[in-house]
Amino acid sequence: MTVVGPFGLSVRDQALETDVQAGLAAVEAGLLEATKSEVPFITEAAQHLVRAGGKRFRPLLVMLASRFGDPYAPGIVPSAVVVELTHLATLYHDDVMDEADVRRGVESANARWGNSVAVLTGDFLFARASHILADLGPEAVRIQAEAFERLVTGQILETAGPRDGRDPVAHYLDVIAGKTGSLIAVSGRFGALMSGADEAVVDILTQYGERLGTAFQLADDVLDIASDSHESGKTPGTDLREGIPTLPVLRLRQTAAREGRAEDLDLVRLLDGDLTDDARHAEALARLRVHPALEQARRDTIRYAQDARATLAPLPECFAKSALEELCDAVVHRAG
Repeated sequence: MTVVGPFGLSVRDQALETDVQAGLAAVEAGLLEATKSEVPFITEAAQHLVRAGGKRFRPLLVMLASRFGDPYAPGIVPSAVVVELTHLATLYHDDVMDEADVRRGVESANARWGNSVAVLTGDFLFARASHILADLGPEAVRIQAEAFERLVTGQILETAGPRDGRDPVAHYLDVIAGKTGSLIAVSGRFGALMSGADEAVVDILTQYGERLGTAFQLADDVLDIASDSHESGKTPGTDLREGIPTLPVLRLRQTAAREGRAEDLDLVRLLDGDLTDDARHAEALARLRVHPALEQARRDTIRYAQDARATLAPLPECFAKSALEELCDAVVHRAG
């Protein structure tokens, strides 16, 4: 059996598959409803990425986490809509900051309508997420606000770079814990919390989401170098072109500084140059794809995914726990 969600997740129980399918369908309907406006142009822009599809990784995690309480509780689907709307809003903003042309296999909103429309559409989605969140109670509002603060802080830290003397890899891991881990942690937390699960279970699934989120972003870093646009749904080497120091590049710089090999130092100089030039960008991408730094980044991804899996150990054995464990394996597989 297969759940509609990221990576073709395999589920071994018919009842769980049916319920998760139904939950994700309700989330999809909720996303379309939440992105409607009385202004047709706003509806078109707001639904641009919703209709482009996506893995719906965060809503799936909400659904699976809810299985440790009452999976039919009324707050589960709305909370899944909230986390996905928030995620979608960040994509509109990210594409402006990265000057990306492609997102989810379609033209990015900023490429289609310009930066101003893309930024304002992201703001519109944040507003709609907040509107839904208000009905889930003050604790849910606080949880989401804290996660959003961490998300923005991670983005600012990425922009500012590490302070003098700080290990760039440690700084980067803090960045992605905020930018990606925070919202995936909230997905696990909302699913468990809205279902009425025990506090200890809520804590476990929050920690699991945080660690899985880090692994998920590290897998994205590997994909940005290793995949083509058909596989990843966005332009390969986008982070590379923008000079964003993702983990494979940071690992390369570590190796070059430590070992001083001429070919590594030459590749670092290439990366420090003008990668808006298509030929230089293509050369850098090709050389990184065969460099050991990429394999080291894959190993880092595996380690975080294994840590996420280990976090689940205290939970009772059930099909939902098995599915959460398989998500860790799927993230690793995604990184190659």
